[in-house]
Amino acid sequence: MSTAQALTGLRDRLAPSDRMPLVFLGHGSPMNALEDTAFSRAWSDLGRSLPRPEAILVVSAHWMTRGTTLVDVSALPRTIHDFHGFPDALYQQDYPAPGAPDLAREVATLLASHHGAEDDTWGLDHGAWTILKFLYPDADVPVFQVSIDMSRGLDHQIEVGRALSGLRDRGVLILGSGNVVHNLPAMHPGGKPQDFALEFDTLFAERLAARDLAALTDRGGLGPLLTMAHPTVDHYLPALTIAGASDARDALSFMTDAIDLGSVSMRSFVFHAA
Repeated sequence: MSTAQALTGLRDRLAPSDRMPLVFLGHGSPMNALEDTAFSRAWSDLGRSLPRPEAILVVSAHWMTRGTTLVDVSALPRTIHDFHGFPDALYQQDYPAPGAPDLAREVATLLASHHGAEDDTWGLDHGAWTILKFLYPDADVPVFQVSIDMSRGLDHQIEVGRALSGLRDRGVLILGSGNVVHNLPAMHPGGKPQDFALEFDTLFAERLAARDLAALTDRGGLGPLLTMAHPTVDHYLPALTIAGASDARDALSFMTDAIDLGSVSMRSFVFHAA
């Protein structure tokens, strides 16, 4: 199937809809899935305000690939407990949402220029299900994940977002999950926000509000601050995907703009059609 055929297939499969929002959530600790926190409460509130989508496409920091952008085509995505050392109750969590195999296959073709390919072995990692359980607690909306290609530059995820943006007009909610600042070695439970975390978080918010995406993908311009905020950029890339799927017609709003554990930004943002 060609990219043009995939676009035709998407138009045939999904009826036109009002333009869906774009959502990026800072997911932070997996314990947010169990605990009553300001973050989990905000996610529940957001879920009640969102329109019901035909399907949800998730770009999570926890599905990393190299040289390809994989799309999960499984019919029943498994709940992945991809963490260690947490309470047993967290490993008992399940999010039994259906997949969207036919749509996911067309998305893989849509991403052909980004080395898109099908995969049926992944499922829903904790970057996805720990927030989906609050957004759509009945697990009754079809959902599938798209991986992040760690072999490419930051601007690649902007391009992926642009390639996916048309799905918004067909009832698909595009959801990014990561953290605007994510430095695990610098974490200090109960500690005050570290200066570098506050600085990068503020810079990101200002540049995003100004729609200066070039600044957010300029490693040279971001310099050592980027490395301090992200020793590895996996948690940063989903935010860029969501930014790339937005355009001048969108209004931007921020939520949960706190630094947790000293070095993890929980800043989340939503693009709504203005």
